[in-house]
Amino acid sequence: MMRLERGSGRLYAMMLTLTVVVVLLDQLTKFWAVSTLSGDERVAVLPPLIHFRLLYNAGAALSIGSGATWVFTLVAAGAVAGILYAARRLASPGWALVLGALLGGAVSHLGDRLLRQPGFARGHVVDFIDYGPFVGNVADIALVGGGVALVLLTLRGVPFAKASAKAPAEEAV
Repeated sequence: MMRLERGSGRLYAMMLTLTVVVVLLDQLTKFWAVSTLSGDERVAVLPPLIHFRLLYNAGAALSIGSGATWVFTLVAAGAVAGILYAARRLASPGWALVLGALLGGAVSHLGDRLLRQPGFARGHVVDFIDYGPFVGNVADIALVGGGVALVLLTLRGVPFAKASAKAPAEEAV
């Protein structure tokens, strides 16, 4: 069983709450897009910046690697496992939100890869928010937002994990 460091339970719960919110928003909006939009339809939302257009993406950003969908399935699974492992040591609400956004995006994309057509571990991600040069979804927004926040927290020196109790003893040696 995974053990949380002392005092990390509230932050872990915060991360998991944001994860669930991202996954639900992403999957509900994808359900809406699949049931409402047709493949060749482009609906203006905030012209000329944002339109809705339904696409099924076998690859990553900009459809890169569309012939290696199984690789993205493994990457998403690894990201989910890595985030859950690292989150045991959370020390700040900012990092809990970063990991929640990243985990939510990764879990939702992993669900698409595992459960959508054309088959298990080869599924295509539903994209429908057309920004012009690329088309994405709510999970992509969470991943990009989480990535930007990760960089900002790192640059500001916000600690990810609590200081180790062994650190002072190691310095004395």
